[in-house]
Amino acid sequence: MIKKLKKYLPRVLPLTLCILLIAAPAFAVDDDGVRDMWTVANEIIIDVYNKIAGISTVLAGLMTAVCVVGMKLSNNQQKVDQSVDWLKRIWIAWAIINGIGAFIAYVRPLLNGLATIE
Repeated sequence: MIKKLKKYLPRVLPLTLCILLIAAPAFAVDDDGVRDMWTVANEIIIDVYNKIAGISTVLAGLMTAVCVVGMKLSNNQQKVDQSVDWLKRIWIAWAIINGIGAFIAYVRPLLNGLATIE
């Protein structure tokens, strides 16, 4: 135990000190004034999620078209069954991705004000 501590302490301690010295509160400036990092992070998360949901919708539609064309052009029942399985997986994944957003949109207003210290 002491050998491991002697081995890693000279490496970890300077890195930890540098992080503590460099770390500072992060603020973003808006036209209306100064916002804290949590507001900015929330906006970034919403923006990224909207982009992911949009891309997943387009890809689900495209892959659905590929699966349907594959089913129609195939003369082998095994390939048709594989296309149907892929179609199910595509739409389940799409439903999960969009369901996360719907769940967060529903739950978030219920939790407003609960994480405050008075």
